[in-house]
This record gives sequence, structure tokens and C-alpha cells, in this order.
Amino acid sequence: MAITDQAAARHRITRSLRRHQFFKTLPDRQLETLSAQAACRTFTANEVIFLDGGPCAGMWIIGEGRVKIYKLSNDGSEHIMRLLGPGDSFNDVAALDGGPNPANAATLSAVTACTLGHEALMAAIMADPLVAQTVIQLLARHSRVLVQQIEDLALYSVTTRLARFLLQQTENPSLSGPGITRAAIAAHLAVTPETVSRALSSMEKSGAISVDRQAIAIRREDLLRLMALL
Repeated sequence: MAITDQAAARHRITRSLRRHQFFKTLPDRQLETLSAQAACRTFTANEVIFLDGGPCAGMWIIGEGRVKIYKLSNDGSEHIMRLLGPGDSFNDVAALDGGPNPANAATLSAVTACTLGHEALMAAIMADPLVAQTVIQLLARHSRVLVQQIEDLALYSVTTRLARFLLQQTENPSLSGPGITRAAIAAHLAVTPETVSRALSSMEKSGAISVDRQAIAIRREDLLRLMALL
């Protein structure tokens, strides 16, 4: 790699880290030291990034593209725990405790992402109390999301869960865009793609949404909120 290419790659990594909420408070010199320990990688669509139970793969920050975090049952059925996009990070827990990866990660589209190892992340936390505070807040938010997912799966119908998922698109762009197919939505909601298609058809007939191939647009948020029981 030419020196100019190396400089450009390092600049991309520094810019990605600066945008992430963990590191936005770091002084420039500290951030440059951290970026020197990070690496940027590219993946094609449907490529595995790391496997559940494997040695700690560090924390990843997505620059471009969509990623799914998922678990596999004994019969090979897939459940998508999180759908992520640009600016999101994943594998934070393993990067913090240095333990094995708690889930699988794979791409839903072409992806560019930066990775930061356990030692580098812990050094950043020790160097800046604001980084440590942000990490605690992010882990708390992740815990709330997991509790909400369990509640949705246990207590609500497919239509309600799907309506809530679609409403989240307006708040989280990571839940829409390239790679977020009906199959991906179905794996996230723990149902079949056919069940998702039927629920989408019913919502479209009600006027709450419109469906054009893979694109789903919210037309009546008030109706969708009624379906979501919100």
C-alpha cells in the first residue's frame, strides 16, 4: 500500500472513531493513538464477519452497509438479534470483557467497518472518564432493548411486533435500506417470511403502509401506532 493510501486509510479510521459516541470526547492526540491500533476492513454481501463463541473479535464500527447480529438454534434456524447500519457498533461486550464473541455477525450488504481490540478499548476507557460513562450508558440502553425484545416476543402478536418494527425505522435508519429484506425482518421477529408478507399485505390494505417490492413506506403513522398498541 502506498504512503498516500495508508494516510487516507488512517484518516478514514480516525473519522469513523470521532463520529462514534464512545470516542467523540477524546483529544486529537489520544484519538490518533487509538486509530493507529484500529483496522478498517471491507466485506461483500452475505459474508460472515465472526462466529459465536470464537475468540474476541474486538469492537466493530460500521462505516457503510448493513450488518446482522444473530444466533442459530440447534436445527439451524436463525434469529436476528440486531440489525445495524452506518455509525452503529457491535460486539461491544466481548471487546470490553475480552471473552468470546456472544453471537454471530454477518453482512446484509457490502460493508466497510473498523475494528478495535480489547486492549485498545480498555486503554481509552482508562484514559477518559467520559468514555467510560458513555460505555456504561450504551450498555444500559442495549439491556433495555433486549428486555423489550423479550417482552415483544412473549406478549404481542406478529402484527403488533411488525408495526413496532416499522415505526422504529423513523427513529433508526439502520432498520431500513439495502439488505433489510422480508427474510431478515422475519428472522428478527421470529416468524416466517410468509407470515411477514401476510401481515404487510393486511397493513397495506388498511392504508397504514405502502409496499413496493422491498421498499416499505409508512403512510398513516397513527394507524400503525394503533396496531403497535402505542
